[in-house]
Amino acid sequence: MRNMWRAVDGLKPALMMLSVQIAFASVNVMYKVAINHGMSVRVLTAYRLIFASAFTIPLALLLERNKGPKLSWRVLFMAFFCGLFGGSLFQNLYFEGLALISATFASAVFNLIPAVTFILAACCGYEKLNLGKAAGKAKVLGTIIGVGGAMMLTFMKGIEMNIWTFHIHLLRHNANATSQHGSKLLGVFCGIASCFCFALWLIIQAKMSKEYPKHHSSTALMSTMGAIQATVFGLCIDRDWSQWRLHWNVRLLTAVYSGVVASGIMVIVIAWCVKMRGPLYASVFNPLMLVLVAIAGSLMLDENLYLGSVIGAVLIVVGLYLVLWGKSKEAKKMNQLVPSDQIAQQSGAVEIVVVDHNQTKTEHHHEELADDDSHNKTKDEDLNRLSLPN
Repeated sequence: MRNMWRAVDGLKPALMMLSVQIAFASVNVMYKVAINHGMSVRVLTAYRLIFASAFTIPLALLLERNKGPKLSWRVLFMAFFCGLFGGSLFQNLYFEGLALISATFASAVFNLIPAVTFILAACCGYEKLNLGKAAGKAKVLGTIIGVGGAMMLTFMKGIEMNIWTFHIHLLRHNANATSQHGSKLLGVFCGIASCFCFALWLIIQAKMSKEYPKHHSSTALMSTMGAIQATVFGLCIDRDWSQWRLHWNVRLLTAVYSGVVASGIMVIVIAWCVKMRGPLYASVFNPLMLVLVAIAGSLMLDENLYLGSVIGAVLIVVGLYLVLWGKSKEAKKMNQLVPSDQIAQQSGAVEIVVVDHNQTKTEHHHEELADDDSHNKTKDEDLNRLSLPN
């Protein structure tokens, strides 16, 4: 029974990150629909972070008001950059790319995050290459296979696969959509830039989690900073007040769902997983979002699914498994090192006590022998003195 509970507890981070990817995949589909209905990316991003801030601030005050370390200027400084790289700048870049290209292609570009995160984490000391060991080789090989599978899913077509007997058409067909949104090359550039932003956020979040281990409060700070940045940026670019009006339609649903669920609850989950397993662990689950978006896109967004997409999805899962296996091997080794060190310290302490005790015994024995010799010498001298008059 204990082993079963330990296994379930060990799977908790993986299950949580799986739920994160499901939520993010649904946000991708909803964003695509809202943008297709004419909503500005900058306005939608601002509302998303506003709703996230409104959700996480009361939660942080309720659960973590009198717990943990106090807020400092250093933490506020890190929260500002978390809000920038993980909130306003990242979301504006990524979803602007999503508006220019297909949801599947945007998700494929997004899967450069594990490779970028691995490089940045290795440079910052959060991850070690250890190419001489199996765990290190598995992490590097898994990252390469995952990124290669993501690229194959996007660029390799092959035979078209019709896996659905029916389709749900959520997008409006607009002939001028491409001319309004610009070129696909700009969309790819925005997607790549968003990958670097997200990777930087994971690194900063790992640092912030150590100095300020209050996940609800750190998420509230990040959302608030990001909401201020995104609102100021949106007001400077989009001055048409009709864009800022929310009605009971897909715009309001997308803003509330993406703010409360994706930028609120799921960011708290990511912050917890980053603290428990590191930034690389959180990033390697991103390829799963690509698989989910490819399936949802073929069903609801009129995006074709090809044999290359299926092969790429299989490679993504294989790469993900390799990285997780490498991380689990390293975690087991770290857990085994702690008891062995404690045993070594305890055995060393015992040896010192034994040696000191023996040395003390030896010194006392030598002192007693010396006293006996001096006593015998004194006796001999006294006898000699007594024998002299004779």
